[in-house]
Amino acid sequence: MTLDGSSVLHQMFRVRWETWRGCDPACQAQTVREAAGWFEAAGAAPAGSQSAAFAMLGHKGDLMLLHFRRDFPALLAAQAEVRRLRLFEYLEPMGSYVSAVELGLYESTRKMYDDLSGKGLEQGTEAWAAAIEETLERQRKAMAVRLYPEIPNMRYLCFYPMDKKRGEQRNWYAESFAARQEMMSEHGAIGRKYAGLVKQVISGSIGFDDWEWGVDLFADNALLFKQLVYEMRFDEASAVYGLFGAFYLSLRLKPAALAGFMSGDVSGAIA
Repeated sequence: MTLDGSSVLHQMFRVRWETWRGCDPACQAQTVREAAGWFEAAGAAPAGSQSAAFAMLGHKGDLMLLHFRRDFPALLAAQAEVRRLRLFEYLEPMGSYVSAVELGLYESTRKMYDDLSGKGLEQGTEAWAAAIEETLERQRKAMAVRLYPEIPNMRYLCFYPMDKKRGEQRNWYAESFAARQEMMSEHGAIGRKYAGLVKQVISGSIGFDDWEWGVDLFADNALLFKQLVYEMRFDEASAVYGLFGAFYLSLRLKPAALAGFMSGDVSGAIA
């Protein structure tokens, strides 16, 4: 079972630099001022309802916008608000990703099922379903900070989508719950070694986008992404069953730094 929280949207854009340079200084200043104001307000919103901008490295784009919202209608509203900004006239969409913050309950699921069975409840009954929902609701309240997180105020973001293998020889979904639980316990133990250095937000996208999960890693030292992802390559869940999409590396772009970024002088533009 899973607990689900904030709706998440990643937007990747390329700046139409030639068109932007054709905008006179007053037009540029007004455009940046409006966009910076929107990002300032969206970044100061309550946890689970924030937006942030990131300057992208490489050929996949120039600007990534990350939005957390309480539900999908609010996420659609954020997308529409970005579209209404003057800045949007100078942005070319290069990609996007839709998902929802997800906490997997491998350990809790087994304990929950054992406890309910021990009380004489049978799976598939109304009493069983009610007991499950009551337990999940308690966990939702206890995990609210993780389900509706703030966007971490850290320098770097690494985002990538991933699947679990469903091939002819290896199929994650054909493995027993006990086997999957053991593999995910090993996988999680590696991540916990980086606690405090790397903040991770896992979002589920089955039925929402082309991959099954999206992974956001935040850190003040980008080399930690390389170390963490490489180390995880050797656990069974990744080495045997993991499939990975494109990786996007970016740097946090504070609202006040947007003008420097759009001017091409990135020496003082990156937060």
